[in-house]
Amino acid sequence: MVQLANKMLSMVRRRTTAEVRGRRGRASDPEWKARRCLLRKREDLADEQFAKMWNPLLAEGKIGRILLTAWIAKESLRNLLALARTGADRHRIGHARWRFLTRCADSDIPEVCQLTTTVDRWWSEIEAFIDTGHSNAKSEGINRVIRLVARAAFGFRNADNQRLRTRYLFAVSLCGSGRRVFG
Repeated sequence: MVQLANKMLSMVRRRTTAEVRGRRGRASDPEWKARRCLLRKREDLADEQFAKMWNPLLAEGKIGRILLTAWIAKESLRNLLALARTGADRHRIGHARWRFLTRCADSDIPEVCQLTTTVDRWWSEIEAFIDTGHSNAKSEGINRVIRLVARAAFGFRNADNQRLRTRYLFAVSLCGSGRRVFG
């Protein structure tokens, strides 16, 4: 979910820059300079980094306000997901969800509203994660690696060579070395 929120934030940044400036972002644009900080967690930003991101965006006008609104929505989602493994009661979870949904609804940013729709659609799974602290993140990560490795091995004419290449690349990506994992 956080990955989706970060993608949403990047889409908002690109779209808003194109609409307001009529071009892609440049290194001199405040929103371009802040792009990496926008994707990081608030607690990972030092106060100087946060001020270096926040103040120029706030001074920028429309682009900055839209980006900061989207960033606040992303951080609200992170706060909601952070309730996992804390033993939070239903009232606290419901309040965090309400705060996230309200901020998103008030934003009137299409990408943020789409993120809200996705969170609503997946709410039963998200709630189960918050209650139990268990997710399918590890299996999804392994499946992602398998897909990437299979793409790298695509194109071999011999199916056996492609399968062997896929297994080798997958083993290397898991181990971080070229040592033989499969018999």
